Amino acid sequence: MALRQAVRSVARPLAFPSSSTSALLSSSLRRSYATPPVVEEVPKVVVAAPTPLSSSNKFRNFRQTFGRVTLGVFVTAGGGFLLATYLAGSPGEQLPQDPTKKNVVVLGSGWGATAFLKALDTEEYNVTVISPHNYFLYTPLLPSVTVGTLEGRSIIQPTRFITRHKKRKVNVIEAEAKEVDPVNKTVKFVDTSDVVGVVTEKTIPYDYLVYAVGCENQTFGMAGVPKYACFLKELADADKVRTKLMDCIESAAFPGQTESEIDRLMHMVVVGGGPTGVEYAGELHDFLIEDLKKWYPEVADRLRITLVEALPNVLPMFSKKLIEYTESTFSDNKINLMTKTMVKEVNEKHIVVQDANKEIKEIPYGLLVWATGNTTRNITRNLMSKLAEVQTARRGLSVDDNFELLGGPGIFAIGDNAATKYAPTAQVAAQQGTYLAKTLKQLSKRDIAKEELDALRLTQGVAPEAVETAVKKLNKASKIRPFHYSHQGSMAYIGSDKAIADLPIFGSDNLTSVGGQATYWFWRSAYVSNLYSLRNRTLVMADWAKVKVFGRDVSRE
Repeated sequence: MALRQAVRSVARPLAFPSSSTSALLSSSLRRSYATPPVVEEVPKVVVAAPTPLSSSNKFRNFRQTFGRVTLGVFVTAGGGFLLATYLAGSPGEQLPQDPTKKNVVVLGSGWGATAFLKALDTEEYNVTVISPHNYFLYTPLLPSVTVGTLEGRSIIQPTRFITRHKKRKVNVIEAEAKEVDPVNKTVKFVDTSDVVGVVTEKTIPYDYLVYAVGCENQTFGMAGVPKYACFLKELADADKVRTKLMDCIESAAFPGQTESEIDRLMHMVVVGGGPTGVEYAGELHDFLIEDLKKWYPEVADRLRITLVEALPNVLPMFSKKLIEYTESTFSDNKINLMTKTMVKEVNEKHIVVQDANKEIKEIPYGLLVWATGNTTRNITRNLMSKLAEVQTARRGLSVDDNFELLGGPGIFAIGDNAATKYAPTAQVAAQQGTYLAKTLKQLSKRDIAKEELDALRLTQGVAPEAVETAVKKLNKASKIRPFHYSHQGSMAYIGSDKAIADLPIFGSDNLTSVGGQATYWFWRSAYVSNLYSLRNRTLVMADWAKVKVFGRDVSRE
């Protein structure tokens, strides 16, 4: 039974799929073997071209860059300014004076003396400064103080601001030198201030004397000049001019003042056609146009300016082209020029002059400014009398090529009080002071080389080669080059935002003459850059900006 079932199972036919299923499988196999496989394509990455920036985007980027640069400049400049002011106001420790060092006494605190102090290496010397003023005055800007364009304290630099930054301590004494003894090498000075102590007079020795006392105003022996005229040489002179100017204006505006008296009070006369007189006349004209007409309209139109000059023209040190330009500008500004006119007499309310036609005239004035030049001081004449055999020049002290006084070894005269071939200008005095500082440094090297040579000669067993080397060193240190003046040009302000300048061309001796408003801005930038400190530069520029915004102060102090 079982055997029959097994045979029946083997003999059973195989089961095949149905026709529909067979068709499906057949179709599927045909697709698998007959149709190639489909490969999916990788999408291409297309880089789009940059879209051009719009004008607004460009401006935004420029504004951001400009803002960053501007901020960086302001931060850097501000940081540098704060650092410079901190260093200037924080002097360090100084070496004490050394009795073994030589004594250098400096008389004066003007252009020559101040330039000398700034350039001098005080490590090898004990230095003492004696001057009736304890500050340096930037005199080219003094006319601006007379009308309030600048404040007086903006153009002065305390001498101690300079000396406190030197390596060795420098003694600064506010006193007036009265006498120099070239034989005993001493200086006598006295305290002339309003408040004095028990000791008011002293005499000190010197090894080297820097004589830079300058000059005083030339009055030509007219008694009325110091009594009635105002000078323009010191800071106190500018303050006096400013006060008297406002006095004249206020008196002219007094109710009921007569017409003739108004004309006299409002007539400002300047005697002297040099840079000082010309610049003051220009500043006075600016004060009239920019301020006086606004605050004193009742008398402003009555103001007259007259400049009196004995020579044929003003500013004789400038080129003919600039002289003509100045005279033309003064004519446009209604400033009366009286050239070839000599002052014969000065009275309280008028001066007597002789004009080009030899006619004698009386000129009434309210304010008289005297700017005619300089003459030697009493102390200089006294020193010249002690060396009368060699000191024969009328202009001042005769010196050699190194500014050492003839007949007075160890005395060096620089600036206006020295009779040299150079013009008595601030530029010359400053270069002389710098040169003299280098000369004293050379003299210090010479003294050290001489001491070394003397020590070698006293020492036994020294090789001849060592002595020969020391001799060569001494000879080299003894060679002092003579002074060479480098003219940097001449400038003057003539009013109405105009200036004139004779400037060297690329450092040569040839000069180019320029004038006008562009020169005025150059004049201002040159004067600011020549100021001795950042403090003065900042104060002067602040005063200029203040006047531009608020005008000049017309208050009477």
